[in-house]
Amino acid sequence: MKKSIIALFALAALVSCQSLKEEFQPVFTSFYKYPARYQADTLKTTHTIAQLVSLYTPETPLTIKDDIVISGVVSTTDQPGNFYKSFFIQDETGGIEIKVGKNSLYNDYLPGQRIYVYCKDLTLGMYGYKTGNYGGMGMAQIGFSDPSGTYETSYIESQMIINEHIFRGPQEFPVVPVVVDSPSRLPDPKTATQSTNNLVGKLVTFKGLKYANENFVLLYLDSTKDKKAYSNRVFLSDSNGLEKDGARHSITTWAMSESKMKEHLLAGDWDDAKVGSGNTMLMDDAGHEVTLGALKGDGTYPTVEKAAYSVSQYFTLGGTEIQVRTSGFCKFCDVEIDPDILSGKKTITVTGILSLYQGSIQVTVNSLDDFVVDE
Repeated sequence: MKKSIIALFALAALVSCQSLKEEFQPVFTSFYKYPARYQADTLKTTHTIAQLVSLYTPETPLTIKDDIVISGVVSTTDQPGNFYKSFFIQDETGGIEIKVGKNSLYNDYLPGQRIYVYCKDLTLGMYGYKTGNYGGMGMAQIGFSDPSGTYETSYIESQMIINEHIFRGPQEFPVVPVVVDSPSRLPDPKTATQSTNNLVGKLVTFKGLKYANENFVLLYLDSTKDKKAYSNRVFLSDSNGLEKDGARHSITTWAMSESKMKEHLLAGDWDDAKVGSGNTMLMDDAGHEVTLGALKGDGTYPTVEKAAYSVSQYFTLGGTEIQVRTSGFCKFCDVEIDPDILSGKKTITVTGILSLYQGSIQVTVNSLDDFVVDE
């Protein structure tokens, strides 16, 4: 009996060792076969992008009920991280943003690839439209209706629904950007859409942009609270804060990662910036305007949200203002801008998507290679 028990333990130990050995070995060491390439789709296009956008009425998202199909070639990639859960397509009449709620879209929608969008039951909306003298047009988007009402469109996230509306066609030639070297070619940001200017939403190359010594960042004090409330906002803009080190608010990078944002904040670079929105400022009990410096506390600014932030760096083309908008999550967010550019000694050539936001012209690049210093 004793020998049987010893044999049983020996067998268990052998099995255990064998299992341990197999755990740290590759399960499969040969090459898997590559999956077959998808069958390229072709659909009959019923509308140009401009014709689709012409159906939109400002501040009135349109859920499309007709069998409308648009087609365009992909002009963006989210691989460097400056586009998030969306991509742009363009045809001869303009470009439009497709809000597909997935990351790594560059694996599925390649630059230069033909895309068809079956628009029925999707929502046509606009991001960044604002009324009034200081407002203007935004950027047209195709997506889902936003049940929260916060935005005019939301992301198409279900893969089944994506497959019913977004169809991949053949790989064509990469989009050739339109060269813009004169403000006369620019759209009127107060009124323009794809229906009136075919550069809206397209890949363009701006030549000879000169730094305007201005940037803009919108900080939040608490991301869990209403981000539209004036008491939760800090605008780092030309009119809110001191000029330091030859650049507004010491921001000399294209955007800010979380670590870069903390670096600026803890250095006190923005202590003079007031908390508020527009003409409405947050006041303390004594009736004084609250600044970021007043929220310093123990030196760590405990109430201020510390996160990556997008930055708009302002440039001019023949006197017309153009904002270069860069995400704080992109791979090149913390890259320093050439000091000769910031001082105005050199101009740059920038290639990216021309979009509109609240009556301003913006450009969003695909990668760091889209910035070229003019010699």
